[in-house]
Amino acid sequence: MSNITIPSSPEDRKKILNAVQEISNSLTRISAERDLIKEILQNVEDNFELPKKYTRKVAKIYHKQNFKEVQAEQSELETIYETVTVTS
Repeated sequence: MSNITIPSSPEDRKKILNAVQEISNSLTRISAERDLIKEILQNVEDNFELPKKYTRKVAKIYHKQNFKEVQAEQSELETIYETVTVTS
């Protein structure tokens, strides 16, 4: 075995087990939230014919409140693309 030291104290082992269980519970909630997001995206696409990729992007921008930053990056990307792809 490597240099890992496993606690011998039952109390410490219980604390580690509790931490692992808490992480597992958190991962379960994350999975459920991802499923909910997928359902919402599908619902928007079905009802409003707005592709999921656009709704997802708008939601991320809304969540991060970084519209101006995204706009600036998009402008820079357009400039780079146009500069690189222009044939002489």
